[in-house]
Amino acid sequence: MYQTIVTEERAGVGTITLSREERRNAISPTMLDELFDCLRRYDEDPSVIVIMLTGAGSKSFCSGADLGESMAAAAGLLDRHEEQRRFGELFKLIRDLRKPLLGRINGHALGGGLGLACACDIVIAAEDCRFGTPEINVGLFPYVIMATLHRFTAAPKRLLEMMLTGDRIDAIEAQRLGLVNHVVPREELDTKVDEVAAKITSKSPAILRLGRRAFYTSRDMEYEKALEYLASVLAVNTMAEDVAEGIAAFLEKRSAQWKGK
Repeated sequence: MYQTIVTEERAGVGTITLSREERRNAISPTMLDELFDCLRRYDEDPSVIVIMLTGAGSKSFCSGADLGESMAAAAGLLDRHEEQRRFGELFKLIRDLRKPLLGRINGHALGGGLGLACACDIVIAAEDCRFGTPEINVGLFPYVIMATLHRFTAAPKRLLEMMLTGDRIDAIEAQRLGLVNHVVPREELDTKVDEVAAKITSKSPAILRLGRRAFYTSRDMEYEKALEYLASVLAVNTMAEDVAEGIAAFLEKRSAQWKGK
């Protein structure tokens, strides 16, 4: 049904594949629209517990914005500004998802593609992938993704160096900087992704939703306000039906049968 992405639902996982391999899976205005639509659809689909994002082929996860198509689609300065704002809205949508987003990084993640990878909750990369912000090489700067990268790196000065020089880093360094969770040999990528996805899909969908939202909301709050907010969320959590089921299953030494409530 989509022109630039391919979707698949299996075992509680809804997979979105960026499918413009001939353009290194660059984000065109059409792809942006389709990502909005599909992410919202999966977020509402009760059969999907985890959403996974990946790219077609083995060379590129996503090379960022398709500058040619984006520029052509914008008729003037204001249109161009709105197009860039819409890219920012995608990151807001991802932050507000009710379901975990798993990034399967099958190739290079550059520019906006790096931001898209880092916006995922858990990022699993093949060891031969490279990451970078090459915008400076064409007279641009990675403005929109900067907010996301700031929140997920343990080394802001190294991040700034990447932005100022356009240098790329390997997957191991990306992991060391906190941008990637797991780095595996390419032949083990799907095995690791399936392993992590299976762990998450075995949990209560309701508590996954509540906990993920609390994580991102509290992250940007003052410490004392965060403690107060999280205490309130815990109170709500303890009243969920899945808590009673989880405790009963633990005591009876059986697998929990989650209701998602």
